[in-house]
Amino acid sequence: MNLRKTFFILPNLFTLGSVFCGFFAITTVASGEHPSSAQLFQAAIAILFGVFFDIADGRVARLTKTQSALGLQLDSLADVITFGVAPAVMMYRWGLDGLRSHIPYVGPHIGLVLTFIYLACAALRLARFNVLAIAEKKDDEGPGKYILGLAVPVAAAVLVSLVVVSHQVGGSYVDFGQAAVSALMLVLSYLMVSRVRFRSFKDLKLSRRTVSLGVSIVGACVVAVFFSRVPSGFVLVGLLATYVVLGLFEELVFYRQHLLAAQAARTSPDWDLAEGGARSDDEVLAELGAFDRDPDDHPALPKQPHPARP
Repeated sequence: MNLRKTFFILPNLFTLGSVFCGFFAITTVASGEHPSSAQLFQAAIAILFGVFFDIADGRVARLTKTQSALGLQLDSLADVITFGVAPAVMMYRWGLDGLRSHIPYVGPHIGLVLTFIYLACAALRLARFNVLAIAEKKDDEGPGKYILGLAVPVAAAVLVSLVVVSHQVGGSYVDFGQAAVSALMLVLSYLMVSRVRFRSFKDLKLSRRTVSLGVSIVGACVVAVFFSRVPSGFVLVGLLATYVVLGLFEELVFYRQHLLAAQAARTSPDWDLAEGGARSDDEVLAELGAFDRDPDDHPALPKQPHPARP
């Protein structure tokens, strides 16, 4: 047996590990009339373990040089389950199932509608990611500094952190407020399908600066949890909030450059309609943001739009 040919199994096993975490979270909160705080906490921890597996599968694939189209599709399908379905079910069972409104026909089911909106946006975000990833692979482009839209695992981690904090402080869903949590889910849903760019950190290289920054962040978290007695859930909320705010701040700073680049891509005469008046692949990719450039690539003015493929 050629063991080298079996290396492609390793990243897929990590991906399936993420699927198991999502499945475990769903079954934990879906059973019974109303899940306890301990069951919700177990589901939240399972989803966080899913984040670990999701990060590890890509790293393992690159280390073993076993990246494949199968792995790309499997990873997105796993993310739909672990970071789409599982958090949506968890939030619904945490308290949104009791949310009511005065909207005709929707009133008793407003919680179900809100959680489905989150799930739908997560699925759309992952589908767009697959399309753009395939386009970048054809162009032989390396990993960019930014990702388009909030990553689905990050959005799921934000929701999970609320459950963790609630369990650690011995509170309940009411302490956060159904309206506030519902608004947060809608904001996360929008950010996932938006054109807001967030740091991917895939371009980071080992250097004295990055190592010292990483050690400083980890050290601050350790001091906060073990010496200052701050619940770990609050530390997780702080890290995630900082990441999201950083993305929104950078989007405001570079908004004009992004807008000009997107307009140039859409109005370029190089993208013609396909046969029969259908939209060409390049036009669709432009609408998805495939040719939007990173702010560091055009600090003053956007470059020329991507040329049409033959």
